[in-house]
Amino acid sequence: MFTIPAITWTLTAVLLLSGCYYSLQAAKSRQRTDRINKALHALMNVLMAAMLWNLVPSTMLAQIAVLSGAALWFVIQAVARPEFMTLCASGQGRVKCVYHSLSMAGAALMIAMMTPGSSPGNTSASAAVTPVSHAHHGMAAVNNSAAATAATDPTPMLAMLLTVCFGAAAVVFLVMLVRGRAIRSPLHTASSRFFNRSEHALEALGAMVMALMFATMTA
Repeated sequence: MFTIPAITWTLTAVLLLSGCYYSLQAAKSRQRTDRINKALHALMNVLMAAMLWNLVPSTMLAQIAVLSGAALWFVIQAVARPEFMTLCASGQGRVKCVYHSLSMAGAALMIAMMTPGSSPGNTSASAAVTPVSHAHHGMAAVNNSAAATAATDPTPMLAMLLTVCFGAAAVVFLVMLVRGRAIRSPLHTASSRFFNRSEHALEALGAMVMALMFATMTA
């Protein structure tokens, strides 16, 4: 996805560190729902790190299925009735679940958009073996096919929309992180404030990584 190794290694390190953090939080959590949520976040970070290096492409459909199921799981939590306190009962919790569902769906969509298919290179290779007498007809067909594909392919526009969406989410989480540091509420202990800041920082990093990865697909 990235041609600069330093960027790829940096994003990989961020994703793997986030995955380790969520794995530890899942192991320490006492609520089953929270444990599942943290485990899904850890899995998403690991899959995105693997995506950067195009690892295990044979399991691409399985990855899409798991992330789609995770997105549906967060949607169910977001629309759950208030009686189910272990789910997203509060207003802020519902908003978070909606965003987490968007993140999971975005990761699944990113994998689907990276699925190898017919490319201009393959078409050009086919044209290269065309007899010389038909070379100009082959080149015209390739150009027309490439122009039609570029005109009908919604991938760049969708990638741009998701880039803006996750970029805005990163800004929101950064604002929440700054506000959390500025507010000193006696109702929250030092450990809870540290936990909230860590969550906001990781959410901001994750949103920035998603925005950057989608930005590479806009061309």
